[in-house]
Amino acid sequence: MKKTMMSLIAAFAFSATAFGVNASAKEIKVENGDTLWGISQQYGMNLKDLKKWNQLSSDIILPGQKLNISLPKEESNQDKYTVKSGDTLAKIAKKFAVDVQDLRKWNNITSDLIITGEKITVHQKSSNHKQLNTQTNTQRTAKEITVTATAYSANDGGISGITKTGIDLNRNQHAKVIAVDPSVIPLGSQVYVEGYGKAIAADTGSAIRGNKIDVFIANKGDALNWGVKTVKVKILN
Repeated sequence: MKKTMMSLIAAFAFSATAFGVNASAKEIKVENGDTLWGISQQYGMNLKDLKKWNQLSSDIILPGQKLNISLPKEESNQDKYTVKSGDTLAKIAKKFAVDVQDLRKWNNITSDLIITGEKITVHQKSSNHKQLNTQTNTQRTAKEITVTATAYSANDGGISGITKTGIDLNRNQHAKVIAVDPSVIPLGSQVYVEGYGKAIAADTGSAIRGNKIDVFIANKGDALNWGVKTVKVKILN
């Protein structure tokens, strides 16, 4: 109990110093299909900060693992959201996984006009961080496409081995990563690639255009043996 209490105190102190007084901490549980980069995007955190806060030396996380995340003050309360430049009711509704009509009802808004700096009420039960596990557990196929698939290893052609989203493939050689054209498969998407398995769209490439992907295979010989294949890709929600 004493050790647990000291850990909680340390975690609180770290959250106050590392993320400032306008942030608070929350512990989440890693679910099947989660990636560190995807969690950082879900909670609006910098990937490096997320790794530092959880003392992670790589991007590998496992189902059941617990992670500490930072929540902005306005999101940890969830009663009020401050409208930022570029926000729309639709964007705010998507952020908190609620309906636009509910936002209008909660705030007595009769039009789509909102003003930067305005406070928008968002019911606590609809907060996006409370929806994370539900969204993951009810993950379903959103779209299936046929693509041409090639393979690459971490340092082909002198590349750095760091993906577009910051995954270090040299240190995470078992990572399931594909390079995509973001206009076809958005970066951060969870996918299932025929003959490769479940992966994350975390990289791009100058030759990856349209319905074409590059699957990451750590061993260069195995990547060459993959060749060029026509496969189906399921894009998951």
